Amino acid sequence: MTEGTTSAAAEGADTLTRLEQEGEIAADYLEGLLDIADLDGDIDMDVEADRAAVSIISDAGPRDLQKLVGRDGEVLEALQELTRLAVHRETGDRSRLMLDIAGYRAGKRAELSELGAKAAADAKNNGEPVRLKPMTPFERKVVHDAVKAAGLRSESEGEEPQRFVVVLPN
Repeated sequence: MTEGTTSAAAEGADTLTRLEQEGEIAADYLEGLLDIADLDGDIDMDVEADRAAVSIISDAGPRDLQKLVGRDGEVLEALQELTRLAVHRETGDRSRLMLDIAGYRAGKRAELSELGAKAAADAKNNGEPVRLKPMTPFERKVVHDAVKAAGLRSESEGEEPQRFVVVLPN
Protein backbone atom coordinates (compact mmCIF):
# COMPACT_ATOMS: atom_id res chain seq x y z
CA MET A 1 0.00 0.00 0.00
CA THR A 2 1.23 3.47 -0.78
CA GLU A 3 1.19 6.31 1.70
CA GLY A 4 -1.73 8.01 -0.10
CA THR A 5 -3.77 4.80 -0.08
CA THR A 6 -3.06 4.28 3.61
CA SER A 7 -4.15 7.79 4.58
CA ALA A 8 -7.30 7.53 2.40
CA ALA A 9 -8.20 4.24 4.09
CA ALA A 10 -7.59 5.77 7.53
CA GLU A 11 -9.72 8.80 6.61
CA GLY A 12 -12.53 6.48 5.43
CA ALA A 13 -12.34 4.53 8.69
CA ASP A 14 -12.44 7.79 10.69
CA THR A 15 -15.51 8.93 8.74
CA LEU A 16 -17.25 5.60 9.32
CA THR A 17 -16.46 5.76 13.03
CA ARG A 18 -17.77 9.34 13.23
CA LEU A 19 -21.00 8.41 11.42
CA GLU A 20 -21.50 5.37 13.64
CA GLN A 21 -21.04 7.65 16.67
CA GLU A 22 -23.69 10.01 15.25
CA GLY A 23 -26.03 7.03 14.90
CA GLU A 24 -25.42 5.96 18.50
CA ILE A 25 -26.09 9.46 19.84
CA ALA A 26 -29.24 9.74 17.71
CA ALA A 27 -30.45 6.31 18.87
CA ASP A 28 -30.03 7.27 22.53
CA TYR A 29 -31.89 10.54 21.96
CA LEU A 30 -34.73 8.83 20.07
CA GLU A 31 -35.05 6.07 22.66
CA GLY A 32 -35.60 8.79 25.26
CA LEU A 33 -38.29 10.38 23.09
CA LEU A 34 -40.03 7.03 22.58
CA ASP A 35 -40.03 6.49 26.36
CA ILE A 36 -41.51 9.95 26.98
CA ALA A 37 -44.20 9.37 24.34
CA ASP A 38 -44.81 5.84 25.69
CA LEU A 39 -44.38 4.35 22.22
CA ASP A 40 -42.79 1.03 21.36
CA GLY A 41 -40.21 1.03 18.61
CA ASP A 42 -36.93 -0.56 17.67
CA ILE A 43 -34.08 1.57 16.41
CA ASP A 44 -31.98 0.48 13.46
CA MET A 45 -28.74 2.29 12.59
CA ASP A 46 -26.77 2.24 9.37
CA VAL A 47 -24.45 4.39 7.27
CA GLU A 48 -25.76 5.23 3.79
CA ALA A 49 -24.23 7.56 1.21
CA ASP A 50 -21.79 9.17 3.67
CA ARG A 51 -24.43 9.94 6.29
CA ALA A 52 -25.78 8.23 9.35
CA ALA A 53 -29.22 6.69 8.82
CA VAL A 54 -31.47 5.88 11.76
CA SER A 55 -34.84 4.16 11.47
CA ILE A 56 -37.56 3.60 14.03
CA ILE A 57 -39.62 0.50 13.32
CA SER A 58 -42.35 -1.23 15.27
CA ASP A 59 -43.21 -4.91 15.53
CA ALA A 60 -46.81 -3.87 16.18
CA GLY A 61 -46.95 -2.25 12.73
CA PRO A 62 -46.45 1.24 11.36
CA ARG A 63 -49.77 2.49 12.73
CA ASP A 64 -48.31 2.83 16.26
CA LEU A 65 -45.59 5.17 15.01
CA GLN A 66 -47.79 7.20 12.65
CA LYS A 67 -48.00 10.01 15.24
CA LEU A 68 -44.24 10.46 14.85
CA VAL A 69 -44.56 10.79 11.08
CA GLY A 70 -47.43 13.29 11.05
CA ARG A 71 -49.25 14.68 8.06
CA ASP A 72 -47.00 14.64 4.99
CA GLY A 73 -44.01 13.76 7.19
CA GLU A 74 -44.05 17.11 9.03
CA VAL A 75 -43.44 15.58 12.47
CA LEU A 76 -40.75 13.31 11.01
CA GLU A 77 -38.93 16.35 9.56
CA ALA A 78 -39.11 18.12 12.93
CA LEU A 79 -37.85 15.05 14.80
CA GLN A 80 -35.00 14.72 12.32
CA GLU A 81 -33.94 18.32 12.99
CA LEU A 82 -34.17 17.82 16.76
CA THR A 83 -32.11 14.65 16.47
CA ARG A 84 -29.51 16.45 14.37
CA LEU A 85 -29.34 19.16 17.04
CA ALA A 86 -28.85 16.51 19.74
CA VAL A 87 -25.97 15.03 17.74
CA HIS A 88 -24.49 18.50 17.18
CA ARG A 89 -24.70 19.24 20.92
CA GLU A 90 -22.71 16.07 21.69
CA THR A 91 -20.14 16.18 18.88
CA GLY A 92 -19.86 19.87 18.02
CA ASP A 93 -20.18 18.92 14.34
CA ARG A 94 -23.10 19.54 12.00
CA SER A 95 -24.94 16.31 11.27
CA ARG A 96 -26.55 15.23 7.98
CA LEU A 97 -28.27 12.30 9.68
CA MET A 98 -31.38 10.89 7.99
CA LEU A 99 -34.28 9.66 10.09
CA ASP A 100 -36.97 7.29 8.89
CA ILE A 101 -40.00 6.25 10.89
CA ALA A 102 -42.15 3.22 10.06
CA GLY A 103 -40.71 3.13 6.52
CA TYR A 104 -42.32 6.46 5.60
CA ARG A 105 -39.20 8.00 4.09
CA ALA A 106 -38.29 4.81 2.20
CA GLY A 107 -41.77 4.73 0.64
CA LYS A 108 -41.61 8.43 -0.14
CA ARG A 109 -38.20 7.94 -1.80
CA ALA A 110 -39.64 5.29 -4.16
CA GLU A 111 -42.62 7.53 -4.98
CA LEU A 112 -40.39 10.54 -5.69
CA SER A 113 -37.96 8.53 -7.80
CA GLU A 114 -40.90 7.50 -9.96
CA LEU A 115 -42.07 11.13 -10.16
CA GLY A 116 -38.58 12.28 -11.21
CA ALA A 117 -38.32 9.59 -13.88
CA LYS A 118 -41.78 10.50 -15.25
CA ALA A 119 -40.93 14.24 -15.30
CA ALA A 120 -37.68 13.45 -17.12
CA ALA A 121 -39.57 11.38 -19.72
CA ASP A 122 -42.09 14.23 -20.16
CA ALA A 123 -39.29 16.80 -20.62
CA LYS A 124 -37.56 14.54 -23.18
CA ASN A 125 -40.77 13.90 -25.14
CA ASN A 126 -42.10 17.49 -25.09
CA GLY A 127 -38.80 19.36 -25.26
CA GLU A 128 -40.21 21.72 -22.59
CA PRO A 129 -39.11 22.25 -18.99
CA VAL A 130 -41.28 20.43 -16.44
CA ARG A 131 -42.03 22.30 -13.20
CA LEU A 132 -42.97 20.23 -10.18
CA LYS A 133 -44.84 21.26 -7.04
CA PRO A 134 -42.92 22.70 -4.04
CA MET A 135 -40.97 20.11 -2.07
CA THR A 136 -38.79 19.71 0.98
CA PRO A 137 -35.00 19.53 0.51
CA PHE A 138 -35.11 15.73 0.95
CA GLU A 139 -37.81 15.40 -1.71
CA ARG A 140 -35.98 17.65 -4.15
CA LYS A 141 -32.74 15.67 -3.69
CA VAL A 142 -34.48 12.39 -4.54
CA VAL A 143 -36.09 13.93 -7.64
CA HIS A 144 -32.77 15.49 -8.78
CA ASP A 145 -31.11 12.06 -8.44
CA ALA A 146 -33.86 10.36 -10.47
CA VAL A 147 -33.64 13.01 -13.22
CA LYS A 148 -29.86 12.64 -13.36
CA ALA A 149 -30.22 8.86 -13.61
CA ALA A 150 -32.55 9.43 -16.59
CA GLY A 151 -29.80 11.45 -18.30
CA LEU A 152 -31.30 14.93 -17.91
CA ARG A 153 -30.54 18.00 -15.83
CA SER A 154 -32.70 19.65 -13.18
CA GLU A 155 -32.47 22.65 -10.91
CA SER A 156 -34.33 24.04 -7.92
CA GLU A 157 -36.09 27.39 -8.13
CA GLY A 158 -38.01 29.56 -5.70
CA GLU A 159 -37.65 30.33 -2.02
CA GLU A 160 -38.40 28.02 0.90
CA PRO A 161 -41.00 26.73 1.58
CA GLN A 162 -42.13 27.17 -2.04
CA ARG A 163 -38.89 25.83 -3.59
CA PHE A 164 -39.51 23.40 -6.46
CA VAL A 165 -37.68 21.32 -9.08
CA VAL A 166 -37.57 22.19 -12.78
CA VAL A 167 -36.59 19.34 -15.10
CA LEU A 168 -34.79 20.64 -18.18
CA PRO A 169 -34.88 18.98 -21.59
CA ASN A 170 -31.55 18.34 -23.37
